[in-house]
Amino acid sequence: MVLVKKFLVFIVVLALLGSAMVTFWAYRPILAEGEQPIEFAIKPGSSVKSSAEQIAAAGVPLNPDLFHLLTRLSGQSARLKAGNYELKPGTSPLALIDQLVRGEFAQESIAIIEGWTFKQMRAAIDAHPRIRHETAGLSDKDLLAKITTDYKFPEGLFFPDTYLFAKNSSDLQIYRQAHALMLKRLEEAWSRRAPGVPYKSPYEALIMASIIEKETGQKSERNMIAAVFVNRLRTGMLLQTDPTVIYGMGDRFQGNIRRKDLETDTPYNTYTRPGLPPTPIALPGAESLAAALNPARSDVLYFVSRGNGTSEFSNNLADHNRAVNKYQR
Repeated sequence: MVLVKKFLVFIVVLALLGSAMVTFWAYRPILAEGEQPIEFAIKPGSSVKSSAEQIAAAGVPLNPDLFHLLTRLSGQSARLKAGNYELKPGTSPLALIDQLVRGEFAQESIAIIEGWTFKQMRAAIDAHPRIRHETAGLSDKDLLAKITTDYKFPEGLFFPDTYLFAKNSSDLQIYRQAHALMLKRLEEAWSRRAPGVPYKSPYEALIMASIIEKETGQKSERNMIAAVFVNRLRTGMLLQTDPTVIYGMGDRFQGNIRRKDLETDTPYNTYTRPGLPPTPIALPGAESLAAALNPARSDVLYFVSRGNGTSEFSNNLADHNRAVNKYQR
């Protein structure tokens, strides 16, 4: 009987020591501060045991049997999410389980720049090594059809911003996110538009915002640039803005715009055609959207670069010609 009691005490002590060791291990960082993060992936449909083995096989210094046991004891074994992850220094096994339950995938990012064309946006996305390229080989028209059927041309329909995504995410996810954000920002700007702005639809405001984006040297001048073009629309003047001509030239533009280019008619030549061009010419940011819909209260009709990034604005042609002579000739 004494031997049985001693054996039972031994078993209890052993269990307590084991529990203490597991507890200590569960809260101990897997990687020390200063060590390099380790990327790993869990395949869809993986069991807890298989998930633990995949993590260890990726180079994470983790005992897969202990991790399997800890996950079972935590009651989270049915909630682990498949995907691509990154183990950062300081993360404990318990914190890793929480990361897998929450689906906190390894984050990548891509910056879409204000004023880029859709062509430049596609090139940046196509070149990103951590994106799954499902749209490679699609025409712009076919790509747009996978995102929306409300528009026929993709230019201007994607908001320039920095987008976060899980490694190996589909490029369509980024396009859809950027398109949804542009529609949201455009709707917000449209709801706050000044009375009497000369647009028949939010899309026309988007076209104007893209012109303002390409014409603006100083951010503080956006509203004055907007006033010039809005006033020209109201009075029936030609917009006569070089960025639209350049856009219409496409690959023919080699860095210089000549008089011949200004006189060659295209749907985007605002020197030969009245009103707005048929589509945006770039991806405008929030400030250009706001300026297009809330131009400065001014009678200005002309502007010319001073050569230092700022512009000289004029209400009439005589003053404008004097400014051109002063700053350009």
